[in-house]
Order: sequence, then C-alpha cells, then structure tokens
Amino acid sequence: MTLATEPIEATPAPADPAPAPIAPTALSDLVARDAREFGVYARTGGWAFALLVARSVRPGGQGVDEVPAGSAKVSAKEFAGLADCSPERVMRYYRAWDRAADDGMVPQFEALEPGQNVELPDAEVWPAYYTSRNSAGSERGTAIAEAAEAEGIRPTKALEVAENPTALRAAILADPSTAQAARRALLDRVREDPELQAELARDVVRTDDLKKAVATESRAADRIGYVRQIAESGQIKTPAGQTVDAPAGVRHEAERHLSLIDELEEHEDSGEWATDAYDTMKNMVAETVQADPELRVSERRTKFYSSLQKATKAFEELTFDDAEDFLEDDMVSRLEDLQEAIASCLTALRTARRTGEGEDRS
Repeated sequence: MTLATEPIEATPAPADPAPAPIAPTALSDLVARDAREFGVYARTGGWAFALLVARSVRPGGQGVDEVPAGSAKVSAKEFAGLADCSPERVMRYYRAWDRAADDGMVPQFEALEPGQNVELPDAEVWPAYYTSRNSAGSERGTAIAEAAEAEGIRPTKALEVAENPTALRAAILADPSTAQAARRALLDRVREDPELQAELARDVVRTDDLKKAVATESRAADRIGYVRQIAESGQIKTPAGQTVDAPAGVRHEAERHLSLIDELEEHEDSGEWATDAYDTMKNMVAETVQADPELRVSERRTKFYSSLQKATKAFEELTFDDAEDFLEDDMVSRLEDLQEAIASCLTALRTARRTGEGEDRS
C-alpha cells in the first residue's frame, strides 16, 4: 500500500526583537572632574602642576618656625612623600615657577596659599621655564641653558644634546651640515678656552693628515697676508728686506688679487688663488727693483751687509778652547781658505774705493 505524502511547509523563524534604546546615564562626577582637569592641562600645560607645588610648598630655605602662622605649606620633601615621587621632581616644578615669578609671569610663592587658584600662563610658555633634566640645575646645565637662550632655542633641546654625546657624535659623523655647525661652535669656543686650544693643537700634530692640511693652509694664509699687506699699506718688501713704497700698478694688482680671494665661498679652496697672487706679486716686486737703478744698487748693498753680518756672527761663534782635543788638518785648511777669501774681498773693496775716489776727483 502506498501512502500519499504532502510537502511540509517550513515555519518561519521568529524575528529578532529590536534593540531597546539605551537610557542616558547620569554624568559621573569622576568623569566630569577628569574632563575639567584635562582641560586645564590642555590650556596651561605644566603650569597646572607647578601651581600645586607653588601653593603647597614653602619657599626654599624657610624653616618650619619661619612659616607664617596658620599656613599649611610643607617642605618639598614632605610634598614629594605625599605625591609618591622624588623631591627632585617637585623641585624642578618649584624652580620653574620661581623663574616665572621673577619674570612677573606668575605670583610669588609668598602670595599663594594651599587651594588657591590663579590665572596661569599659556602652555606654550611652559618649556621656556621648565626642564625635566637633572643637569638643568647644575652649573653646567645653567651655562648650557643660557647659551641656548642666547641662540634663540629652547634650553631643553641643548640639554638633551649635552646629555647624549654619543648621539651628537653620530650626527656629526653622518651629517655634513651638523659637522659644519660643530666646527663653527668649536672655533667660537676655542678662542676663550686655552686648555681646548692646547688639546686641539696636540690632536693636530699627532695626526699626519691634519698636520699636512694645517701646514698647507698656513702657507696659503701667509701668502695671502703678503698680498694683503701690499694692498692695504701700499708698501713692498724687497728680496733683501728693504721696505719701499709700491708703484701704483703693483698696488692695484695686489688689490685685484685680494678682491678675487675675498669673494671665494667658505667651502672653496683658496690655495691655488693664494699661490697665483703670491707669485705674481713676487715677480712684480723683482721687476720694480730692476727697473730702478738707485733701488737696485741699494738692494745689492743691503744684501752685502746682510751676508757680511751673518758671516761675522758665524765666525764669532767659533771657539778654540781646548782645540788640541779635536783639532784636525781639515779645520786648519778651511780656515786658511777663508783667510785668503777675506783677503781677496778686502783687496777688491779697496780697489773699488780707490777707483771711486779717482772718478770723484776727475
């Protein structure tokens, strides 16, 4: 027997109930307080915390007996204990407020009492008075902060660099612009620091590459100085050492070369320019001497006297004490040759003098 079957219709699943609307909750006092404190900090930055210290901590150096009657202020150490932090942290906020009070930004400590509120400066001003670094209160830190202010930067940045010399070294090694800034700073510092001058000098002479570079730059500086002296004084020094007025053309050429050198950029090498200028001026000085008969004679006379003076001094420095201990035949031979040379020189000079006197009489 076959049973007839009919299709069974699926029963639809019940729909999810619509979510019930969330009833608004009452604003928590704790949340409201946190929001207000956040707003204060957003507007004033660290000033909000500095005020807590300034109105609750008695001024430094003021003992318990010196606190005005009825004042509830405590020492920085006591305040730090209540705040569960270090006294040093409290004092950093204390000193920041003190510096701001000296500048008239905030009231003095004596004018504040616990719980008192005052109008606070903007948050942007806070970094100029506060630093979170322990070194800021030291003599070294104070000097760094003052130098930073003189350069127009925030003291905290300079103190951060000073406390991390390895990072400074890395920046100098990796970045040419940082190295240039460090070089300029060292030059400014070395002028006022004899010890640093000596240390740098020792470093230079112990480093062959630096020693060669210094010698090269020194030679270039001397040559530029030679050209500058002609351009500025209008005088030249002859090969024999005489100082005479420079012809207009020589001085003009010196000024031209000096102008070219002065126009070079700081990074440009002045060595070749200095050599060219020096060689040019040397040649012009020699030509000036040769072109003037009187100057030429004077130059020869000066050279002769200079050589005679050197020879005389060298001979006077000879000593013959205990000559028997070191006497050799070669020494006697050389002195005899010298004697003959001097005799010949004297004969030539006497002959020249007689000739000159004869020409004068004629």
